[in-house]
Amino acid sequence: MQTLTPEIQARAAAVKLLIMDVDGVLTDGRIFIRDNGEEIKSFHTLDGHGLKMLQATGVQTAIITGRDAPSVGVRVRQLGIGHYYKGIHDKRVAYAQLLAEAGVEEHECAFIGDDVVDLPVMVRCGLPVAVPEAHWFTLQHAAYVTQKSAGNGAVRELCDLIMQAQGTLEAALQEYVK
Repeated sequence: MQTLTPEIQARAAAVKLLIMDVDGVLTDGRIFIRDNGEEIKSFHTLDGHGLKMLQATGVQTAIITGRDAPSVGVRVRQLGIGHYYKGIHDKRVAYAQLLAEAGVEEHECAFIGDDVVDLPVMVRCGLPVAVPEAHWFTLQHAAYVTQKSAGNGAVRELCDLIMQAQGTLEAALQEYVK
């Protein structure tokens, strides 16, 4: 785990809600579409387990995505993600609803995104995060850029970062070597 700057440490320590985009964050950004119109997405198990570990520490999780793919709904249920906003064209509106629903303030939110459509949330939350493949303008507004790629452990890296800042990572990991 990398050493966190004092600023990132403080921002991550305050996180009570992790909000994610899907395509280009939880996936590598590619969308496979079958002849019948069905979308196929690939999710990384490291990200999924990281989210479960983070949730076990009391941090809520949410997705705000512009698309409405049934496969994402399946993954949301598998991971127990508590808040799911799909088919959202203005993420500001969903974000405002989410804050009220989750009972958190903006500085208590982290958001991980990859494109300019994510900026309305990124510029408002306490810990704006981007994946390394993000659009250049989005990268300019990220307080932290993951080392891991989208769909390849970036979300797990962020989960570990939050848990490290909150002092819960070591205990969570030690559970696996008892």
